Amino acid sequence: MTSETTKPAATPENRARVTRGEPRLPALPPLAPGPRTATRAQRTTLVLGLLGALLFLIWLFSAILTPFVLAGCIAYFLDPVATRLNRIGIPRGLAALLLVAGLMAAALLAILLLYPLLIAQVGTLLARLPNYVAGIGGAIQEGMVALEKRFGPEVMDTRLRDLAVSQVGAILSFLGTAATRLIGGGYALLSVFTLVVVTPVVGFYLLRDWQRIMRRIESWLPRRYASTLRQLAQETDRVLSAWLRGQLLCCALLCAYYAIGLSAVGLELGLILGLTSGVLSFIPYVGSMTGLGTALLLALGQFGTWEGVGMVAAVFVTGQVVEGYIIYPRLLGHRVELHAVWVIFALFAGGVAFGFLGVLLAVPMAAALGVLARYWLRRYLESPLYLDPPRTGS
Repeated sequence: MTSETTKPAATPENRARVTRGEPRLPALPPLAPGPRTATRAQRTTLVLGLLGALLFLIWLFSAILTPFVLAGCIAYFLDPVATRLNRIGIPRGLAALLLVAGLMAAALLAILLLYPLLIAQVGTLLARLPNYVAGIGGAIQEGMVALEKRFGPEVMDTRLRDLAVSQVGAILSFLGTAATRLIGGGYALLSVFTLVVVTPVVGFYLLRDWQRIMRRIESWLPRRYASTLRQLAQETDRVLSAWLRGQLLCCALLCAYYAIGLSAVGLELGLILGLTSGVLSFIPYVGSMTGLGTALLLALGQFGTWEGVGMVAAVFVTGQVVEGYIIYPRLLGHRVELHAVWVIFALFAGGVAFGFLGVLLAVPMAAALGVLARYWLRRYLESPLYLDPPRTGS
């Protein structure tokens, strides 16, 4: 009885070699079947290894990851719109191209309209900065003199008054120099150019293949925990999308309101300060308080009267009331489960660890950690560690 010769496997590489007239490669032996159940140590090693590799890669490539993270944010936000366009008959690739092109056209139009105005505002700030410092210094001196007359020289003396005036002048000079470097600096222009070139291209390909990428990642999930991980991912997506989309809409509305309101009351730097205050509102409470303090100082330096300062304060107080009782409840409501303190900590921690890239990744990571924490809290409350009754008797 003769044994049959095993034919080499008809792999794509073997078919290509046959086409070129080359001999087939021998077939690789099949993999030996391994154990079907993973140990606890293997699971722990896999999780810790993936987390360690992810953090190492973020640290290693943090200098070049910003355009790619922004492209991922664009694809994440525009995926629901692209899916709807695909359902009505528009091919996914064409829908992704139209959405990314429309977004970049809107961003370019906003830059072309706002950048000259911002440059003019920075020039006004630098030209009027000595007058602002003198006006604020005079107002502070008058206030100190009034306090000295009221409480006596033991509480408010001349050295304390001079120190307060000099510190305010130093703060305003620093803000003016920082704004000039941020808006007119060559590094900022180079970074903007890089984002304009790289981000749309990467965003288009990610948006076009977003559903395919998500299906591929889902197919890699461990089968034992696939349903749990899928449920956690859906919960994270719900929390993250609700918070981010609502917060971005809040920031856009507040940018328009503060810019128009501060310009209407006659503040010379109302446009740049209003836009900055609206953007900083992304950081709960911290952004609005920073914008309010800067606006009050500039109003004091420009107007020199408490009436002007009161009008600027009224604009911010009205904005906070509208945000807290109208905009935020309608756009976010009770769907968001991210506490303001947790968001502030995540933004500052991400900024300290990875700079601007860390700020971009802070909220998604905070949302994911919040979902995991609630999941483990539910597991704990259902476990014997929590339900074990207290001992009775001696």
